[in-house]
Amino acid sequence: MNARQIEVFRTIMRCGTLTAAAQALNVSQPALSQLLLHAEDQLGFRLFQRLHGRLTPTPEANLLFPEAERLHRDLEGFRRFAADLRHGKQGALRLAASAPTALSFVPQALADFRIACPGVRVVSYIVSMAVLTTMLDNGEADLGVALNDTPQPLIQTERIGRSEVLCLLPQGHRLAAQPSIGPADLEGETLISYRPDSLQGVMLAEAFAEAGTRYLPQVEIDVSIAAIGFVQQGLGVALVDALVPWSGFQDLTTRRFLPQQTLPISLLFSTRRPLSTTQNVLRRKLREAGSRYMPHLPS
Repeated sequence: MNARQIEVFRTIMRCGTLTAAAQALNVSQPALSQLLLHAEDQLGFRLFQRLHGRLTPTPEANLLFPEAERLHRDLEGFRRFAADLRHGKQGALRLAASAPTALSFVPQALADFRIACPGVRVVSYIVSMAVLTTMLDNGEADLGVALNDTPQPLIQTERIGRSEVLCLLPQGHRLAAQPSIGPADLEGETLISYRPDSLQGVMLAEAFAEAGTRYLPQVEIDVSIAAIGFVQQGLGVALVDALVPWSGFQDLTTRRFLPQQTLPISLLFSTRRPLSTTQNVLRRKLREAGSRYMPHLPS
C-alpha cells in the first residue's frame, strides 16, 4: 500500500461509510472505491465487506488499522518537520568566521537571521582563513566569512564588502600627531602585522615597495585582533584591518594608512554541497550586513 491508499483505508475506517470518507477526502465515491480495490489487490485480501447493507471491516482491516494510524502520525510529523525546515523553524547551521568579521558585522547578520529563522540553531566558529577553508571542504561548516578572496579549490567565494588597512598605535605615540601614516613614517618602528605570505601581507609588501622601503614585520600575526596586547604594551605599532571596532579597546589610537589598501570581505561556501533554504537565508543576511557595514575610520 502506498501513502494515498493508507490514507483512504484510515479515513474509511474512521468515517464508517464510503460516502462520508469521500467527502472527507474531497474525492468522488467511485474514485474512492477504485482506490480501495487497488489497495486490496496489492494486499491480497479484502479490507471491507458489506453485511446487511453496511460496510464492515474485515478482521485483517482491524489488525491493520492501528498501524495505519501510526503511519499517519509519522507522515504528518514528517510533513510538519519539512514545513518547519522550509520556514526556518528547524535544523542547525554552522558558520565559520574570521575574528575581524565576527567582531564587526556578523553579529548583526546573525540577529537578522534569527528573526527570519527563529527555530534554527546556529553554531559559530571563529577561525583563521586556513582552518575556515578546511572546515568548508570537510563539511564541518556550512558558510564562511573572511577578509580574503583568494581562489580556493572547490570553494565558492563572493565579495560582499570591503575594509581597509589602518595603523594601530599605543596611546600618546609620536605618530598620533599625524592625520595619516605611510610606509616611510614607520622607519625605525617595531612593526606588528600580517605574515608576508598572507593576502594582506602581499598587499602591504607591494605598497612598501612602491614607497621605496621593505615590508618587514618584526612581530607577525595571523589575525589582526592578536595585535591588541602587543600595541597596548608599547611593543610596537601595527598595520591591521579597519573592520575590528578598535575604539572599544583601551590605550589605543588609530590613524589611516596611506596609500589606501582595500581588503575584500568575502562569503565562502563549498561547491560540493548545495545550500539549504536556511543557509541561503543566512547567506543573504551576511551579504546585506557586510555591504552596509562601514567602520568608523580615523579622519
